[in-house]
Amino acid sequence: MINSSQTEPVLNVLGTPLQPCCFAPLTGFYRDGSCHTGPEDTGRHLVCVLITTEFLTFSKEVGNDLSTPRTEYEFVGLKDGDWWCLCVLRWKEAYLHGVAPQVKLESIHSDALRYVPLEEFKQYAFKE
Repeated sequence: MINSSQTEPVLNVLGTPLQPCCFAPLTGFYRDGSCHTGPEDTGRHLVCVLITTEFLTFSKEVGNDLSTPRTEYEFVGLKDGDWWCLCVLRWKEAYLHGVAPQVKLESIHSDALRYVPLEEFKQYAFKE
């Protein structure tokens, strides 16, 4: 995808073009399958993660229930095994508590590096 204000492709944390995260469930702040961002995305949904039951429990305990559907936000509710564009600071919080989900490096928006060093993401890189 191209930034509307530039002709350069949107990059991931590896410096290559941002790859889609997931189309089922349809993820991303803009529900386009990718962790794109813009001025409307105050939560900074930048990190493509593999959802786990452990992470869902943690997230609910800290006030962000990601398993319950919220149709008003086109949110289906997540389950173990789903890929999702997660808020970067929620991922960082989970990381600090030892429950960070694995990530798809090619699908993490480069802006995430403003909040999390690449080495921390690499520790949780998904390997097939």
